[in-house]
Amino acid sequence: MRIALTIAMLVLALPAYAAGHSVEIKGMRFSPARLQVAVGDTVTFTNADSVRHTATALDRSFDTGRLATGKTATVKITTVGKHDFRCMIHPSMKGTITVK
Repeated sequence: MRIALTIAMLVLALPAYAAGHSVEIKGMRFSPARLQVAVGDTVTFTNADSVRHTATALDRSFDTGRLATGKTATVKITTVGKHDFRCMIHPSMKGTITVK
């Protein structure tokens, strides 16, 4: 019983590690356009297109700012729920991050 309790306490004490996810901006699209992540994960947006883009959450939970060609921005996801985002320069470019 003590061994099981000790093991359980050690497992609960281990730090949770956030995962990193990547989204490429190319051809006037986000790829992938839909992601499922956990709270604390990060998402790195890379602009592989020939024009500037943003990745801006409509609920204002994240914003990469304007990304020039070849630039990246990493955002930390901190809120559970569905976060729709788009390029504020090209509003037809859309995506969704679902956070559990």
